[in-house]
Amino acid sequence: NVKLGGLGPDYEAIKEKKQKLNLQKEYSRQIKEYNMKNITLVQKLPTKPQVTSSVSRQKALEYAKKIPRPKTFMTRPSDKEAKEEVLPQASDGTNFPKIPSLETLRSRHEKEKEVVAAFKALHIL
Repeated sequence: NVKLGGLGPDYEAIKEKKQKLNLQKEYSRQIKEYNMKNITLVQKLPTKPQVTSSVSRQKALEYAKKIPRPKTFMTRPSDKEAKEEVLPQASDGTNFPKIPSLETLRSRHEKEKEVVAAFKALHIL
C-alpha cells in the first residue's frame, strides 16, 4: 500500500507538531514558575550596606584636595584703589555703575581707529 501525494492537509504531521508545541509551552511555563519562586527568595535576602561607596567617596575627596587648582589670570584692583572708588548712589540707595572718564574713552577710540586702519591697509575688511 503506497500512498501517493495528495492535495489535502496531512493531519498526522499536524498532530505531532501540535503535541510538540504543547510540550514546549508546558516546559516554559514550569521554568517560569520556578524562576519566579527563586527570584522572590533572592529579593528577600538582606542587602549588604553600601560602605564601599562612602569609602570611595572619601578617597575621591582626598584626591580632589591634592589636585592643584588652575591659575586665574584676572587682574584685581588693589585694596587702595578699591577703597578710593566711591560709586554714586541714587536717592533710593542703589549704586550706579562707574562711568569711564572722557579721556580714557578718547584714547580707546583712537587705538581702535588705528586697528581698523591697519585692517583696511591689509584688505581684510
